[in-house]
Amino acid sequence: MKTNRRDFLRASALAGASLAATPRLFSAESAPAPGSVIGANGDIRVAVIGFNGRGKDHISGFKGVKGVRLVALCDVDSEVMGKEAQRLADAGTPVKTYTDVRKLLESSEIDAISTATPNHWHSLIGIWGCQLGKDVYVEKPVSHNVWEGRQLVNAARKYNRIVQTGTQSRSNPGLREAVEWVRAGNLGDIKLVTGLCYKPRQSIGKVTAPTPVPATIDYDLWCGPTPVHPLMRQKLHYDWHWVFETGNGDLGNQGIHQMDIARWILGEEAVSPVVFSVGGRFGYIDDGNTPNTQVVYHGYKNAPLIFEVRGLPKSKEFQDPKLWNANMDDYRGSKIGVVVECANGRMVIPSYDSAIAYDASGQEVKRFKGGADHYANFIEAVRARDPKKLNADILEGHLSSALCHTGNVSYRLGENLSPGALKERVQGNASMADAVGRMTTHLSANGVDLAKTPVTLGALLHMDPTTERFEKNGAANNQLAAEGRPGFTVPARV
Repeated sequence: MKTNRRDFLRASALAGASLAATPRLFSAESAPAPGSVIGANGDIRVAVIGFNGRGKDHISGFKGVKGVRLVALCDVDSEVMGKEAQRLADAGTPVKTYTDVRKLLESSEIDAISTATPNHWHSLIGIWGCQLGKDVYVEKPVSHNVWEGRQLVNAARKYNRIVQTGTQSRSNPGLREAVEWVRAGNLGDIKLVTGLCYKPRQSIGKVTAPTPVPATIDYDLWCGPTPVHPLMRQKLHYDWHWVFETGNGDLGNQGIHQMDIARWILGEEAVSPVVFSVGGRFGYIDDGNTPNTQVVYHGYKNAPLIFEVRGLPKSKEFQDPKLWNANMDDYRGSKIGVVVECANGRMVIPSYDSAIAYDASGQEVKRFKGGADHYANFIEAVRARDPKKLNADILEGHLSSALCHTGNVSYRLGENLSPGALKERVQGNASMADAVGRMTTHLSANGVDLAKTPVTLGALLHMDPTTERFEKNGAANNQLAAEGRPGFTVPARV
């Protein structure tokens, strides 16, 4: 839903009034002081919010950190809640359970929260947590749009909270060493960084009538900041990723991890000044509206960042559910990773914790490998009351998430072009022309006729990295924030 700034601030005021009515355990002045001991008996008491998917890793991860007690769970699905609470009780870890996150946040028996809800809830839960004196671990992307991500950063700073982003690659010593090594110029100047998300994504199906929401789910709370519409897809859970109103496509789902690594390598500490996207949803017609095939260009001054998403397999013959997952493309030996092109060679990052450096002749010169505990890093910073100890501070999460969002803004403002027109429009940008050329070859191999199902060329957008606003483009700026619903709106003033 589009909104202008005046309407957005009016809606935010309603949400602010709602939040103001919620009891606040800590004000900015009464929040735990730096260096103070938090939690009963010195333990950090953690609650996990949303665990039908990624949140299960949060539960096991925090349970494995010394000095942490898992004390509460929150999920809007009572079936999901009941199963996990029972499993924990059977294992000797009884927890309190909540359906409404607002009730959980009122508890004085919780020091820190982690959230792995759908994307449209991430920033709001994080901001509320900061305002109510909790430290926050928030899954990627940290936001559903650019503006609310910046508001979460502002809240973390204002209330002196420790807020970690769930981009765990930042904690892995193998990758940290690789990034430092390539940025030190060991392969010469960085010329281009390409992020890759070649991950199998099959059709989510097509419905002709609303799907009943299971009685175990509080659908009003599930929708939260978004309008409450009839469910127009087969499944509520997970497939929300492929609908812009609640998700950000694979660019903001899996791709945010690799986008973050790519920006980290470039050393860029702001959103890109130029962005445009090419792509579409190809190979099937379903209830998703996010692209399953996409190339995004971020025009940083020192070197460009290009990001590629592919959800279809290598070719049409593998569009069989039994074959799809094992037959995805790769680029330079990586499917879900990053490729760094340098003056004297390249670095290929094929995973979250490893990298391989090659010289200009293609000979391997160095390998990097090693993982670590991202949850433990968060707890270390919480104990020290020092956000500088975080490997993935919320600002890093915001900037990398914003790169995904601005790419999608460009796509959503795009126009459909014939194959010839598309080629002509990108031919002046050699790196982008190469990426788009490989994309069209990939689509052809999957039986996609681009003359009948044209690619969308997104709007060429210029952004002021300081204000995080697009220049002279009201339509694009309208997509930097969402209107929200009364009681579930990111406050204009945190």
